[in-house]
Amino acid sequence: MTHIAVIGAGITGITTAYALARRGYDVSVFDRNRYAAMETSFANGGQLSASNAEVWTRWGTIFKGLKWMMKSDAPLLVNPTPSWHKLSWMAEFMGNIPDYARNTVETARLAIAAREHLLAFAKEVGADFDMEQRGILHVYRKPSEFDHARRVNALLEKAGLERREVSADEVHRIEPALQADTIGGFYTESDFTGDIHRYTRALSAGCEKMGVAFHYKCKVTEVVHTGAGVRLAWDDAGVPEAQDFDGIVVCAGVGSRAIASELGDRVNIYPVKGYSITVNLDDVESQAAAPWVSLLDDEAKIVTSRLGRKRFRIAGTAEFNGYNLDIRDDRIRPLREWCEAFFPDVSTEHCVPWAGLRPMLPSMMPKVGPGKKPGVYYNTGHGHLGWTLSAATAQATADVIDVNRMKNAA
Repeated sequence: MTHIAVIGAGITGITTAYALARRGYDVSVFDRNRYAAMETSFANGGQLSASNAEVWTRWGTIFKGLKWMMKSDAPLLVNPTPSWHKLSWMAEFMGNIPDYARNTVETARLAIAAREHLLAFAKEVGADFDMEQRGILHVYRKPSEFDHARRVNALLEKAGLERREVSADEVHRIEPALQADTIGGFYTESDFTGDIHRYTRALSAGCEKMGVAFHYKCKVTEVVHTGAGVRLAWDDAGVPEAQDFDGIVVCAGVGSRAIASELGDRVNIYPVKGYSITVNLDDVESQAAAPWVSLLDDEAKIVTSRLGRKRFRIAGTAEFNGYNLDIRDDRIRPLREWCEAFFPDVSTEHCVPWAGLRPMLPSMMPKVGPGKKPGVYYNTGHGHLGWTLSAATAQATADVIDVNRMKNAA
């Protein structure tokens, strides 16, 4: 039996492990945390959103980043302190601007394909993850933002996504709890939401039932290609261990860049920090005043999801500040104030802040497939769409491994 090591127990790592185990592979998963989904997959915006597939590689993103550089609560914040990693990433980002339209269409197609696999996996393991299949509503307050959304919509339609423009009155009919004025929006009925942490934990339990071995609280200390496979060394509670594997799939989020370097590959991932607050709806009034339909405010770069009756997740912003997980009040405050402006009857007395590092490649496209050396594979770099794309990229990774296994057996 082919033995595959998966590095990382976030949403992409667990989904990859599940996709491989379903096909009969012997899988071992390695992660430095005590449980699955404890970092970037812990408290994201909760959206499974093909409607949010637009890549960021356009000049508008550059201009906004420059304009907001000194505004600490800006939706997009770039720390001006230079580093070679940041500068090289940004240069490559600008080099990908000509591919903006093509990559947006491809990302949307991937997101649409992922839905079927994700829902099938959830059904197989009996995952209860506070799923709400009520669609996602993009709302706009400025004509310039609405006009850009129309141009994006043409690309999403090319990918096969059904997404319709709605008037200001329709916005409020779709989500009556919304108290802010808008000039209209776009509604995607096929998109949905849920709790990424609960989903990933349920899928990891399904993996365990299929015989996947989990090595939690361990630090991978060395990854060496042996010619035919990979030798992995790790520290398990102070005890050094090592094992040879037929192959390795790197799903380590922002840690993937360093591991890829050890294996002779360049995977130029930069950590882009995002924030969220989980508003605890402790009283009946707040429960009634919070929305059930998922929202996306394109101007503020804020998304929402209702996680059952008693939780309301609000997430967003992007911060280029290196490998930094500090939770800053000036980045959390805009999320809380947005809630108070859009849903004034929701109490924000009890809300839990969180920050995570999105693994972003300059193209805004995930790295999926083989590395330079035999038996080395990647499923990483999904940026802000990790959950949205993970089921499709996990299947694609398993497909490539299948093909290579059959070639080697021939």
